[in-house]
Parts: sequence; structure tokens; C-alpha cells
Amino acid sequence: MSETIVRKQYDQLAVIYDLRWKSYIANTLSFLKTWAEISPTETILDVACGTGEFERLLLDECSLQQIVGVDISDKMLAIAKQKCRAYPQVSFQIASASNLPFDNDSFDVIVSANSFHYFDDPLAALKEMRRVLKPDGKVIILDWCRDYLVCKICDIILKVFDPAHKQCYTQNEFHCLLEDADFAIYRATKIRLGVFWGLMVATASLKA
Repeated sequence: MSETIVRKQYDQLAVIYDLRWKSYIANTLSFLKTWAEISPTETILDVACGTGEFERLLLDECSLQQIVGVDISDKMLAIAKQKCRAYPQVSFQIASASNLPFDNDSFDVIVSANSFHYFDDPLAALKEMRRVLKPDGKVIILDWCRDYLVCKICDIILKVFDPAHKQCYTQNEFHCLLEDADFAIYRATKIRLGVFWGLMVATASLKA
């Protein structure tokens, strides 16, 4: 049910999303690109890719990057496809994070930015990412962090007023979910972007 609400909300927001959240998108995704250290030869899956802004950032640096983006909003994906129309090796399709339409061991890198707090079943989503990740691949997830007071307050407010919002997590809760999905975390931090946003990021690989 929550996923249906998220889809409807972002279908409505799609045409104004990039402009409305321009500064936030630029800051968070630029940070993620630097943090992720993605090689030009790696094949990437972007889970909850939205309007394809992360893809645009990567392609500006390497026009041959192989990328697949998935999202549950048709309208967001339509904008992503338009942005990346000049790159035949980049594709987008509708899919839920907990039901990825790909074979096992398909991707070198899986990223997900600013969306983990919307997932109905985060553990199921992480297990799906694990399934489609190559044995020597890595997962990088960036999201809001409930350890920051402002994010904690936002989490409480959004649970009341935004039916699409699921839950923010503390860094410890987030790491426990990754470990429960059989990931090994080898790099992680918390960051504050501006006065308002407190985020966390983790890079994880498959447990040996």
C-alpha cells in the first residue's frame, strides 16, 4: 500500500522535482558520486533513480558508463529517459526495490540515494540488491540519518502528515539491516549537508 502512495506522490511531483529540490539533489548526489569511486568500466544499477540526475552526473564524467535505473514512478522515469536519450547504453525501467527484474550477479555497483526511508521492506530490498550484485561488487546507500535531531523531528512529523514516508533509521539500525542481509560494511560515515540535512552513507560488499 505504501509503495502505491509513493508512486502516486512522485508521479505528481515529477515535473517540478528537479527545480524544487535543486540544491539538495546537487549536494547529495555530488557527494555520492565522489564517495562511490565508480570505475568507468563498471556496470551500475541505480535503485529508486528518480529523474536520472545521478546518471547525468556520471555520464558527464564518462559518457560510456553502463547504467540501469529503476524506479516505481513512470513520470520520474520519463524525465530520466529524456535526460539520457543520447546514451544508448543507459536504460530505465519500472521496478520495485524489493522485486528487481534482473538475473543474479548482474551488476558491479548498486547505488541508492535518498530513498531508503520510503522502502516498505528495507531488508527485502537489500536482499534483492545482494542477489543481483556480482560477487566482487559493492552496494552504496545514502539516506537521511535519524541520529540527527532535525531528521528525528522530520521523521516524527512525516509519519503523521506524509503517508508515503515509511521510516528514517539511525546509523546503527541501518548497519544492522545491511548485516542482516549478509553484507559486510567496509566504509561508512555520517555527514551534515547545510544546516538542515543529516545523512549517512555506507559502502558494503558481500560477506565472504
